[in-house]
Amino acid sequence: MASAAARSGLRSLAARAKVPAPARRPMSSSAHDDAYETAKWEKITIVAAVSCTLLAAWNLSKGHPHYDEPPAYPYLHIRNKEFPWGPNGLFETKHDH
Repeated sequence: MASAAARSGLRSLAARAKVPAPARRPMSSSAHDDAYETAKWEKITIVAAVSCTLLAAWNLSKGHPHYDEPPAYPYLHIRNKEFPWGPNGLFETKHDH
């Protein structure tokens, strides 16, 4: 009976002596609004995509230099025997070498 009374007393004492929750630590995610961060990164992504697209279009529109054909050296494309699939290589086009 004494243990039941002690248990009841401890239970009521614990109910009355509520310990306050510790103060929240200011973390980076709680300092800013999540919707604000999401909108900010959406804008950054859109600006980056548009600027990369414009840079690529400008770079591709400049063109590239065309050089003269290299000299036909006699040691290039020496064929002593025909390929099984024909006179050209598998991925070559017909040239006069």
